[in-house]
Amino acid sequence: MITFAAVILFLVTVQRLAELVWAQRNMRRLMAKGAREEAPGHYPLIVLVHTGWLLGLWWLAWDAPVNLFWLLVFVVLQLLRLWVLATLGERWTTKIVVLPGAERITSGPYRFLNHPNYVVVIGEIAVLPLAFGLWWFALVFSALNAAVLFIRIRAENAALHEAYAGARPPEDGSAG
Repeated sequence: MITFAAVILFLVTVQRLAELVWAQRNMRRLMAKGAREEAPGHYPLIVLVHTGWLLGLWWLAWDAPVNLFWLLVFVVLQLLRLWVLATLGERWTTKIVVLPGAERITSGPYRFLNHPNYVVVIGEIAVLPLAFGLWWFALVFSALNAAVLFIRIRAENAALHEAYAGARPPEDGSAG
């Protein structure tokens, strides 16, 4: 039997897979233009956390009741995610990629935060499990995500600082 929770998880899975395809396409285009990947060593940890999060939700929540308030919050986060992706366009990837000579993006949500994507990801990791009543799962994966983001944000901020010397320094402590 197909449940409402399974439909939500299916849509999130399809979204994530489509984003990976788009990120890979963007990565190839950026590299062809002379971009370089920075600090790739932590990327497998990000993949592990996000894959574990999604597989864990499938395992635990495919038939769970859905809290509509938390689902609505998740939908709002998806709208913010779309805003970030639309603003970055072909420069959006899942890896830290620097394109020499490109201007730093300061429009869209980047007017308010240096790296708003991570704010969205932090919210998603916590909110979707809450929509299924899995508060403990939200806590565990939020902690794992925080550990990975600690590494990622430092690496990304260093790469951006080097690429955009003299540009506005990160004020919000986030990256992404």
